[in-house]
Amino acid sequence: MSAREEILQRVRGGLGKGDLAGRRAAAESLVRNPVHGPQPRLDADLTRRFASKARYLASSVEHVDCLAQVPTAVARYLADQGLPLLAVATGDVAGFDWPGSGVEIAVRVAVDADKTGISGCFCAIAETGTLMLLAGPQTPGSVSLLPETHIAIVPVGRIVATMEDAFALLRAEHGKLPRAVNFISGPSRTGDIEQTIVLGAHGPCRVHLILVGENS
Repeated sequence: MSAREEILQRVRGGLGKGDLAGRRAAAESLVRNPVHGPQPRLDADLTRRFASKARYLASSVEHVDCLAQVPTAVARYLADQGLPLLAVATGDVAGFDWPGSGVEIAVRVAVDADKTGISGCFCAIAETGTLMLLAGPQTPGSVSLLPETHIAIVPVGRIVATMEDAFALLRAEHGKLPRAVNFISGPSRTGDIEQTIVLGAHGPCRVHLILVGENS
């Protein structure tokens, strides 16, 4: 045994970390069976809670009954904001009838020139008004992070109560983490300059949520 290995062995022994295989097994067991800490009590209407929290975080919220109404709702929002009917979009929303609404979309990663990004979401968290987005080949993270305006399509059936529920859903449906998980809680903001809140400093300055479903 070298001097280095001897020293490290003594350190591990002093820290009680000699059983590497046992520690790994314990860590994997904890990941598979997480222990939840205290959680808030939420009322049964998760859609209302999510919308309320999202508005508190400076997002705007609209409700529609079905996915077929989404393109028209997007066109109306862009017109109300004085924005062109042009956007970059993720692949999970590419199949909507965008031509029928007059909105022209490009399904690709976002670039600096893009003013509006349209995306779906993996799920939404009622406790905090937060979106959970998974990055992947069809859902590049740049679409929700780079343009000044982000429009997210949120089926009400994908609204869960807490962050723990969101990760449980991710484990159940995907088994492992994707390349990136992005959490969006309203427009980007900072208070770095004289503690004055400024929107859009590090990402979108507008976040518009279209909730879709009968419970909306």
